Amino acid sequence: MRIIGVDPGNAVTGYGVVERRSTPVYLAAGAIRNQKMGRGPRRLAALYDGLIAVIDQYAPDVMSLERSFVAANVQSAFTLGEARAIAMLAAAHRRLEVFEYTPTDVKLTIAGYGRADKGQVEQMVRRTLTLDNAPLTHDATDALAIALCHAFRARLSNAVRAAESRDAESRRKPLHAVRS
Repeated sequence: MRIIGVDPGNAVTGYGVVERRSTPVYLAAGAIRNQKMGRGPRRLAALYDGLIAVIDQYAPDVMSLERSFVAANVQSAFTLGEARAIAMLAAAHRRLEVFEYTPTDVKLTIAGYGRADKGQVEQMVRRTLTLDNAPLTHDATDALAIALCHAFRARLSNAVRAAESRDAESRRKPLHAVRS
């Protein structure tokens, strides 16, 4: 499964693409910068075009997106919501299922601690994907963490479903008659 993680932002939106195998594999990461576009429709169009280009280039199967948090600044919250909506629109236009995770979910899954700082998350992303000295922006690292969160959680979910299926199958099988 190929996953694109998206960290939506007001001026910069990070993206990270990983392939879920026995060990997650790094494919790409970067940032779409649209602060020169100002506010409004042109900024959103630039973000949409950038995300569509990345999706078309790497052909992910799903999108993993950071769920909004409550912001102290209402205007920032609105702008962040617009960026999230554009990411969802790009996913919908490319028929990608979207999975959302809170920042706490991502930190807990990646660093093992829901209140991990950015440095701890970055260190675990680099270690997991063996990206020791690769130049990555914070936005790209956050997006890779979001993609990895889905990779790990989807694997766990699949394992649980498989175990439940095996249990249900074993309950359906009749017990062998005991001969005396």
